[in-house]
Amino acid sequence: MSDFYLPYLKSRFHGTREGTGTQLMICLHGFGESAAHFHPLVAGLGDVFTLIALDMPLHGSTRWEEARAFEKADLTAIVQTILEQEGKERFTLLGYSMGGRLALCLLETMAGRIDGLIMLAADGLRNNPWHMFVTQTSIGNRLFKYNTYHPRIFFTLLHTWRKLGLINQSIYKFALHRMNETAKRELVYSVWTNMRRMMPDKKHCKQLLARYNVLTLLIFGKYDRVIPPVLGTRFADGTFPHKMLVLEKGHQLISVQLGFIIKSNL
Repeated sequence: MSDFYLPYLKSRFHGTREGTGTQLMICLHGFGESAAHFHPLVAGLGDVFTLIALDMPLHGSTRWEEARAFEKADLTAIVQTILEQEGKERFTLLGYSMGGRLALCLLETMAGRIDGLIMLAADGLRNNPWHMFVTQTSIGNRLFKYNTYHPRIFFTLLHTWRKLGLINQSIYKFALHRMNETAKRELVYSVWTNMRRMMPDKKHCKQLLARYNVLTLLIFGKYDRVIPPVLGTRFADGTFPHKMLVLEKGHQLISVQLGFIIKSNL
């Protein structure tokens, strides 16, 4: 694995470069993770692809210093720089969890240069009402910030919703894990707020996938209750070329085996 840094405006992006393949694959990671999370995929994909993974703002070693939200134009500019440095016109795009939402945003601006789209337990296939409220409205964002430092009401509601069956056990545990410490709540608030402009238009994305004939590989975990496979079924409505796989896993999909699964389905 080789590390690199890209200057961008006042900021600096960190990434990793692995594999020896002639094709380029750009990988976007999930919440709280980093470029290194994709290392297991190299065993299965590294002979076909050169894998470049990026640390997103507020993750890993990337330093976002723009004093504003991260936007689609920023991600597009970073990827264009990578393509220039690699001497490539086209690439395959992979997004895991939060990175799936970012991948759809990038698709909106670069669909004509994408050979394939790989979505792993991808966020962005539905609009979460709570996420929309706290990121797209000023009052929601103020309440979100207040909850970061005064979480008692949130936890009371969370326990109540669980008892009433309004959320399942997996979502309940996921929320507790993400929000049970101040530092964790601060990260969620900061990342969600910083990424608030990264909201893809799903209808437009499907139109672009069809127009440019982009093969889309959707992979989910059978036991993932956070981003369940049914979201992929609803998104893949037959209007664009796709394959969908459901693995005997939960939300954590990335492994050495997954690299070989992806290769055999592209």
